[in-house]
Amino acid sequence: MKYTVKDRFLRYVQIDTQSDPNSETFPTTEKQKDLSKILVKELHEIGIDDAHMDNHGYVYATLKSNSKKSNVPVVCFCSHVDTAPDCSGTNVKPLVHENYKGGPIVLPKNSEATIKPEDFPHLNANIGNDIITTSGDTLLGADDKAGVAEIMDAVYQMKNNPEIIHGDVRILFTPDEEVGQGVDHVDMKKLGADFGFTLDGGKPGSLEDETFSADGAVLQITGRSAHPGYAKGKMEHAIKIASDIVNALPKDRLSPETTNKKQGFIHPTAIEGVLENATVKFILRDFTEEGLQENGKKLQSIVDEVMKSYPNSKATLEIKEQYRNMKKVLDEKPYIIKYAQEAIKRSGLEVITSSIRGGTDGSRLSYMGLPCPNLFAGMQGIHSVREWVSVQDMQKAVDTIVNLCQVIEEEAGGEMKM
Repeated sequence: MKYTVKDRFLRYVQIDTQSDPNSETFPTTEKQKDLSKILVKELHEIGIDDAHMDNHGYVYATLKSNSKKSNVPVVCFCSHVDTAPDCSGTNVKPLVHENYKGGPIVLPKNSEATIKPEDFPHLNANIGNDIITTSGDTLLGADDKAGVAEIMDAVYQMKNNPEIIHGDVRILFTPDEEVGQGVDHVDMKKLGADFGFTLDGGKPGSLEDETFSADGAVLQITGRSAHPGYAKGKMEHAIKIASDIVNALPKDRLSPETTNKKQGFIHPTAIEGVLENATVKFILRDFTEEGLQENGKKLQSIVDEVMKSYPNSKATLEIKEQYRNMKKVLDEKPYIIKYAQEAIKRSGLEVITSSIRGGTDGSRLSYMGLPCPNLFAGMQGIHSVREWVSVQDMQKAVDTIVNLCQVIEEEAGGEMKM
């Protein structure tokens, strides 16, 4: 198989597609559409005639079935075009380190951002492979342009190799995943798939069928103002109240820096204000609904306790749902996970089933009627200048997508032996 994933990836990462959490438009940045337009053009070149971008910046396309069976489920593969706002995504200069010999990889524009095997153990599995990094002053964008390139290459392979038998395959590329709005305007009727897979994971072989459940919280504080020269016994400073509440959060638990595995947290993400008014934003995370509700109650109890010291001020906490753990949906359709496990094995990889301490587009899609676990894309060191990906890992992702389409087609006739 002659892969195209490397060349596609190197093209895509040089297009600035960062989303903006402070924007009120959708997509949050128009520049995300620059890549989406290119993807539509390339899909047309592959022979996918119905590929198009809608007004919201979503790319929809269909690789039509070449199976003689009429009962093959329609599968969707989804990745997001935007990159994280955590560090610069402008003027990305990808570097290919061919035939990696092992040891640290020094980035030419930032020696302090050296990529070391002790920080990224998966590097040791890539000795002899080709590693793509940044030059050291931007992120790379493997999250999730690796996934985009892998889906594009898999479609290219299946379209050009008719001996690969598959059912209808839907392609969906989304904007704004990194700011939590990736599927806000997906047309599920147009998509018309039975289930799907996001390509938005890390180590080859990883299959993620569980995510956090997530809520967002906004705390509004109204203090009591007074002239600072005559404020004794009168002033109740909203910024100081907000600071007291943040400081009262548990120091040894319930925070990102003190939790791992299945432990949830309460995390302040922004604080702003003046003397009389302040706002604190939080994200609440847990793997269970019960744990998430407890985190909300804990935060409310902290607010209530702190406010006892400020009798002339007011604080209101509003908690809103963001997304829910996809596992509840996927457990009702275990065959979807079995298809993926078989496809990964056929690609010569060990299946690594794990949970995501975060969310993907698949989290919300699962509750919108499209059960959607997450497959590996090979990305490492995401949201940082030390981001990297292996060409060979991306090729394994392409293999897995192709194998998955074949597995689904075989199972439609009861032919697959798992």
